Amino acid sequence: MPTMTAEDKKWRADSDARTLAESKIIEQDQTRMKMAKIAAKKMVKERTDEANAMKKVASKALSKIKKSKK
Repeated sequence: MPTMTAEDKKWRADSDARTLAESKIIEQDQTRMKMAKIAAKKMVKERTDEANAMKKVASKALSKIKKSKK
């Protein structure tokens, strides 16, 4: 990973500060927090489905490689 410049570090710190402030606002708003949790659960399911599909693809690829080495 390339070394970050002082300007990059400042930008990242500013961005992180904005992100943390926004998270506090969301946490205090019950409706936004509820909707964020629902969205997070949906994202977890989608990522799990994608990971399971990727495992199947990788498994098939590995079995083909093993067969070709025999």
